[in-house]
Amino acid sequence: QVQLAESGGGLVQAGGSLRLSCAASARTSSTYIMGWFRQAPGREREFVAALKWNSGSTYYADSVKGRFTISRNNTENTVYLQMNSLKPEDTAIYYCAADRRGTMSTQIWAYDYWGQGTQVTVSS
Repeated sequence: QVQLAESGGGLVQAGGSLRLSCAASARTSSTYIMGWFRQAPGREREFVAALKWNSGSTYYADSVKGRFTISRNNTENTVYLQMNSLKPEDTAIYYCAADRRGTMSTQIWAYDYWGQGTQVTVSS
């Protein structure tokens, strides 16, 4: 069982930056995929970015490509989401998730473990 804890959310003006962190309670297998999802009020949870733990390869939703960067720290067992050039439409609760099968999927059902989420609010 892996527990995930997000932090780093907050209120920022449009054009600003935030860095989210996701700390895992246990050592994640090198085959894991770590993902970030978000859910805005009244909308379904959607994929943002994913990272393959062993290779560091990444994948992004088109809506955040070029603005967001997912990365990892092996020593601290932590995944980050650096968010730049934030827009009001990025406002959402951001969730960290882990896929133990390594499918590199954008689908919610593929992820086995989820954090509680952290709120990101971007003002215009």
